[in-house]
Amino acid sequence: MINSVLNKAKTSMANETNGDHSTTRQPLCEKELEKRYQSRSLFCGKQEIIIEHAGYSYRLRITRQNKLILTK
Repeated sequence: MINSVLNKAKTSMANETNGDHSTTRQPLCEKELEKRYQSRSLFCGKQEIIIEHAGYSYRLRITRQNKLILTK
């Protein structure tokens, strides 16, 4: 699930118009030194997502105070 959300976010961000308005787009990973995702792209209106890493599942949630909490 998280992979499809991340791919969707990458596609969305890569399709944004760059400063010179060219039609040729570089993949996001080549364009930026660090990967940056908008939380709204990851959460898609939900308050919680599951991230799988190294065989473990982690829960990332948005609190009532609009902060992020990651738990194992």
